[in-house]
Amino acid sequence: MSYGAAAASRLAGKVVLITGASAGIGLATAKEFASAANGSIKLVLNARRLDNLNKLKSELLAAYPSLKIHAGVLDVSKVDTIKPYLDSLPDEFKEIDILVNNAGKALGLDKVGSIDPADVTTMFETNVIGMVAITQLVLQGMKERNRGDIVQLGSIAGREPYPGGSIYCATKASLRFFTHALRKELVDTKIRVMEIDPGNVETEFSLVRFKGDAERAKSVYADTEPLVAEDIAELIVFGCSRRENTVVAETLVFSTNQASPFHLYRGGN
Repeated sequence: MSYGAAAASRLAGKVVLITGASAGIGLATAKEFASAANGSIKLVLNARRLDNLNKLKSELLAAYPSLKIHAGVLDVSKVDTIKPYLDSLPDEFKEIDILVNNAGKALGLDKVGSIDPADVTTMFETNVIGMVAITQLVLQGMKERNRGDIVQLGSIAGREPYPGGSIYCATKASLRFFTHALRKELVDTKIRVMEIDPGNVETEFSLVRFKGDAERAKSVYADTEPLVAEDIAELIVFGCSRRENTVVAETLVFSTNQASPFHLYRGGN
């Protein structure tokens, strides 16, 4: 069986929930799952921007008529809304096989002592508290069925902190250690826990970090050839389409011009 056919067979019929699916890595991951499964997959796509999700849904259904998609609004930083959201999923989307914890953000590059407290709260609520909350809820069903994949979008920032990134780096370090502990807790199950740690990826990430300052966001990637969202999406789907006894536990991925965050700390992932 060819690589593509094997991947499609392993993904066929699975339910994949992707947070932050309206743009960037989340959007690219939805497309990659649909392509790898030749449309024989069910996607649960959520984010704050429903218009973007509906546009993506229409595009994917036009390309893969057999694809099944549920798109809905979810802001994982609003933890109290996560359980009602999951409870409201149509029956055919309730048994989640793959959870991709993609939603996350960085805000600003201010040094400690001048960081906006609201930014601190938002980053921790999105990157850590919301991620933990949705993982706990989805994991309950995975344990009952003794199967499933949890994919964590980490960052090089969770391994090596950089000036101006104290809060964002702290949130990604939190995700990293949560992920390590979770993998050890589930070692006697068939639930896989995978962590992808990208370096510099050109998405809306820096535009959000600099609160809409497009010129400053673009400067982050000046004189480099950064990764793009599709590079990370391919790695996510690769991990989830391995044989069930194979866990691609950690993936650290750089563009060729990067070996640490330090020479890109002006705003890279």
